[in-house]
Amino acid sequence: MSEPTGYVPPEVWTWDRESGGRFASINRPIAGPTHDKVLPVGKHPLQLYSLGTPNGQKVTILLEELLAAGYSGAEYDAWLINILEGDQFGSGFVDVNPNSKIPALVDRSGAEPVRVFESGAILVYLAEKFGAFLPTSGAARAEALSWLFWQVGSAPFLGGGFGHFYAYAPVKIEYAINRYAMEVKRQLDVLNRRLAEHEYIAGADYTIADMAIWPWYGGLLRGELYGEAATFLSTHEYEHVQRWTKQLAARTGVRRGRIVNRATGPLEEQLRERHDASDFETKTADKLAAQ
Repeated sequence: MSEPTGYVPPEVWTWDRESGGRFASINRPIAGPTHDKVLPVGKHPLQLYSLGTPNGQKVTILLEELLAAGYSGAEYDAWLINILEGDQFGSGFVDVNPNSKIPALVDRSGAEPVRVFESGAILVYLAEKFGAFLPTSGAARAEALSWLFWQVGSAPFLGGGFGHFYAYAPVKIEYAINRYAMEVKRQLDVLNRRLAEHEYIAGADYTIADMAIWPWYGGLLRGELYGEAATFLSTHEYEHVQRWTKQLAARTGVRRGRIVNRATGPLEEQLRERHDASDFETKTADKLAAQ
C-alpha cells in the first residue's frame, strides 16, 4: 500500500477542494444552500427525499414493511436526491435538512408539514406514528432503541472510516485501513454474538433496529459494499449474521425497500423514484430501458 510521506499539518487548516478525492464535489466545510431549487411534492402525505444508500434504504425498508403489514397511511412518494449532482444543496432540501444529508422526510398529513431528518429519527418518528416495529415501553423498547443508536454510532466507522479508506480514498493508507478494518470486525463480532442468542437484533421481534442495521452490515455480507470488502474482512466467518442477513433479504418489505431511489447497480434493482406500489412492476430501470 502506498503511504503519503512528508505531510505536516499547518498551524491553521484551509480547504483544498482538489484533495477530496472521488467525493470532493459533495463535501465542503460550510453549510447552507448553493442554489435555489424547490422540492417536488407528490400525491401522498409522506414525502421522502433520498438516495438508495444504506442510510436511505433504512427508511424505504420501514415504509415498505409498514405497507406490507397493512398500514395504508404509509403510502409515500420517494424522490431521488442525487448527491453527486449537488441536489442536497438546493434551498428546498436544506429547508428540510439543514445538514444537507439524505434521507429527509416531510409528513404532510397534519395541519402543518412536519420535517424529519437523520435516518434514525425518521425511523422512530414513523414507528411511533403507526405504532409498529418499535415496542411502546419497558425493557423491549429500551433494547430496540439501544441497538438502533448502536447502528447510528457505528456506521461512521464502517462507511466513513473503513469504506472510505479501503475503497474511495485517493491513496491507500495502511494505518487507516487497518484501524477501521479492526473496528468493523469487532462490530461484526458484536452482532454475531447477539444473533447467536436471538432471532432478531432486539430479541424475538423484528424492529426498526433490524431495518437500520441490515442495509449496512447485511449489505457488507452480501458483497454490495466497497468492492471486495466482504472477502477482505472474511465476513463468511460470522455465521449468525449471515443467517440473519439472508432471513431479512427474503422479506418483501426489504426486497422492495432496498431498491427505492437507487441509481447504481443492476438495472432491475433501480427504482429511481417511487410514487405507487405498481412502480415496482413497471418503472424499474430495466423496464424503462426496454420501452
